Amino acid sequence: MSHCDELWMEEALREAQRALALGEVPVGAVVVCDGRVVGRGCNRPLSAHDPTAHAEILALREAGQTIGNYRLLDCDLYVTVEPCAMCAGAITHARIDRLVYGAEDAKAGAVHSMLQVLNHPRLNHKVEVCSGVLAARCMDLVQTFFREKRNPDANPPGLPTD
Repeated sequence: MSHCDELWMEEALREAQRALALGEVPVGAVVVCDGRVVGRGCNRPLSAHDPTAHAEILALREAGQTIGNYRLLDCDLYVTVEPCAMCAGAITHARIDRLVYGAEDAKAGAVHSMLQVLNHPRLNHKVEVCSGVLAARCMDLVQTFFREKRNPDANPPGLPTD
């Protein structure tokens, strides 16, 4: 983990805050290429009525448009929570060079927590993985969101209740 990893994860956390403001599970992602953000995304499946509108997918889509290619060679993806199976598949197809994520997802993580979709031995593309970057902050955001969902009467001002 480098100082740059923390800076880019801060960008992903800003995207997670955008998801939170929309009432979505607070997950954010950014794609970085040559030292600049080329794609951003925050979770939007509820507001977009789209089961594929995960932060990673939206960031990959924007990066592809920015770069002009669906192959995101030499790009890194920063995401606040370990990607699910759908997102891990998209990361592989995009040929992301490096995945950096914060919190693990014991229920749906497909990098190593629940499944091992990313870097499966039979896949032809390998992604370098760095986990645990600003993990406590990433996890706290998600845990607070779900705690407030379960107990809306204890909501501090400013957090969505629905």
